[in-house]
Amino acid sequence: MFITFEGIDGSGKSTQISYLKDWLEDKGHTILVLREPGGNIVSEQIRTLLLDSKEEIDPRSELLLFTAARAQLVSKVIRPALKQGSIVICDRYIDSSVAYQGYGRGLPVNDIHLINAFAINGLVPDITFIFDLPVEDAALRAGFRSTDKKSSPDRMEQSGEEFFKKTKEGYLKIAEDANRRIFVVQANEQVESIRLQVCSIVDTCLKSL
Repeated sequence: MFITFEGIDGSGKSTQISYLKDWLEDKGHTILVLREPGGNIVSEQIRTLLLDSKEEIDPRSELLLFTAARAQLVSKVIRPALKQGSIVICDRYIDSSVAYQGYGRGLPVNDIHLINAFAINGLVPDITFIFDLPVEDAALRAGFRSTDKKSSPDRMEQSGEEFFKKTKEGYLKIAEDANRRIFVVQANEQVESIRLQVCSIVDTCLKSL
């Protein structure tokens, strides 16, 4: 099974991914947790370029870099893990490109779908969770996180409130138009409530396999 988590920065994905990993491992499953961009040497190098660069990156270049990292991750890590019977959980995947570069940056969404399709070569998630949170709340959470880690916001996190509002609305549009299993999670609910909701959905889907 391939599970992806989506949402703007600060929406609580990392916490729930950790809970889900522990829950699935307790049930005897082998779990691989990945992040995008990243998960292998090439993709991590692209991540550094995308997030830490001080240079202005053209939106089209940004899109192609993200999808190049994704193609490498799918080919070298995700597909092999799935073939071995692991459950793969990925923090961001194809929907991030549509939400961030499509709705956020204003690139043609249809073109992004085509580029994504080429990059993933048919590997679509079995379940996608979209964590929905007001931009103001997400910014507050992300600010606390940056303070705790004593690090400044990365290049994407500096894109501005209007960008993230467009991205958030983009995620909801993705869920509305989806022809696959996408679940919108209200990320301002209690952490334990979200954990139970996520685990329940995954459990139901596992039983249907």
